[in-house]
Amino acid sequence: MAKNTSDFVLRPFEGLPDEPDWVALKELVPAATATARTTATYGSRDVLVTTVLPTSWPALHRADGLVLLALQTTSSSNDVSRDLAHALLEAIEVEPGTAVETIGLPEPGPRLQDVLDLSVPFEVTVQDSFAYWLAPDTERTPDLQAAIEEADAGIIDTVKLKSADAAYWCRMGAREFLRWAQPHEEQVVLDALSRLHAKRESGFEGAKFVGYFRSAGLVVPVWELAKGSEAEDIEKPVADFLPRFEAALADTTPLDANERRARAGLVARQVTLR
Repeated sequence: MAKNTSDFVLRPFEGLPDEPDWVALKELVPAATATARTTATYGSRDVLVTTVLPTSWPALHRADGLVLLALQTTSSSNDVSRDLAHALLEAIEVEPGTAVETIGLPEPGPRLQDVLDLSVPFEVTVQDSFAYWLAPDTERTPDLQAAIEEADAGIIDTVKLKSADAAYWCRMGAREFLRWAQPHEEQVVLDALSRLHAKRESGFEGAKFVGYFRSAGLVVPVWELAKGSEAEDIEKPVADFLPRFEAALADTTPLDANERRARAGLVARQVTLR
């Protein structure tokens, strides 16, 4: 349903399959792609959702006909979903080999929730190169190859875990972290983390809970991992931690005094991403 683009939408990806992964690709993951498809009304077109495109293009109709939609772009209105839908529909209409370089401020109109087939899973593939910007049969000129290599140099090592949904291991410099986007309401997640933190159970084997991000209306808790930890090293610890975390999420009893103190400490560590 179209909304007035002047109305701020806190959770622009709410209602889409795998909302936390949409948020992760929007804010946390440097290079990744995911699958989507428009509804029959909009042509049943396959869409490759990506983190970024060259020079921050919102969308690209690749030379082979595939449409790419970038999430890490500047929003023109107060509804990111409307902006993205506008860019996507424009990309479908332009000739193959054409980029949508800017969208301006869109008029009220369909959002991603209206344009995309919500039965299609949002399957994420973390990439180690931006070579997917190009159609497979595109000739790699030296300039083109150099541009991709320059973009690739900025990619931080990132791996999507198998043991939990929307959980991403990353290496930043000499430190490793787990960033785990949550599908639940913010207050539910904060209460759960507070319950665990008060019992000194907010960490797991080799990992210390260090704070959280707020992005697109969701909470992304962050754990610092033991130095040198690889993604495969934390698959089992995260799987073992998951039932404890889920139990804390399901607990609706009022926080006790220790838990309230823990919660106040957590709130002081939050970082809001746009």
